[in-house]
Amino acid sequence: MALWKEPVKTPAAETPEAMDLTRLGIPETKPEAQTSVQPALRPTPTPTPTSSKPKTESLIAPDITIEGKIEGAGHVRIAGSFKGDVNVRGDLTIEAGAKVTGSVRAEKVIIAGELIGNIESAAHVELQQSGALTGDLKAGSLSVAAGSRMRGQAEFGWDDAKDGNNAHKANGHSGTAS
Repeated sequence: MALWKEPVKTPAAETPEAMDLTRLGIPETKPEAQTSVQPALRPTPTPTPTSSKPKTESLIAPDITIEGKIEGAGHVRIAGSFKGDVNVRGDLTIEAGAKVTGSVRAEKVIIAGELIGNIESAAHVELQQSGALTGDLKAGSLSVAAGSRMRGQAEFGWDDAKDGNNAHKANGHSGTAS
């Protein structure tokens, strides 16, 4: 009996080459011809660019508690408990009843559970009705639902590359200080 991925050796009498194919009315072929046809039967996978590949979603289930660090290029959905930093080039969703403790960097952050930590960088943050954020937030845009809670400072709508962190611009003044 062969183990998994171990080639199985068949006796010569059982191979198709050993059978009398002319008796069955099938013309005899040379093994070289079969080898040259073999690659044509197996389609070769075409490489796809990584940018066109859809991002996958990883899930931390409700009954799971993990401590560590999450980094990657996919979407992450947390329904359990996670303690550590999250740095993804994708979306982070914190489900209702979930708890995340640590700093967050993601393209889009949806908070329906509890986040204790700073959102250091995000294109969009959505604080849903059951969501709670304890920490500072820095994002391109922010959506806040009635009933959600936040304790910390929020900075959104500013483009640091364009504005250069000018204190007067952060206070709503577009002129320069004299």
